[in-house]
Amino acid sequence: MESSYERDAKVFKALCDPRRLAILERLRSGEKCVCMLQEDMDIGQSGLSYHMKILCDSGIVESRQEGKWTHYRLSETGRESAVALLRQLTTPDTSPKSGCCG
Repeated sequence: MESSYERDAKVFKALCDPRRLAILERLRSGEKCVCMLQEDMDIGQSGLSYHMKILCDSGIVESRQEGKWTHYRLSETGRESAVALLRQLTTPDTSPKSGCCG
């Protein structure tokens, strides 16, 4: 079973590669067919497939099949979850602590 840390790490893995950031930038203008992404990015099918799997596994991107082609789009739910995760991890916890050092 996947831990919450492993699941959360997928979001950051999706965002830590220049090619995946370029894919996200292209998807900002709307849904794209895999053939359009390949052409835009000058990337082979296997390379693009690898990056799209990581983006989809993170929840930031969604896909749908239409015939033999896969179409990708940004996920509103995935975006909101990623923003909430970043906010949670970077907001100081100000609750009183007990224990070591005072």
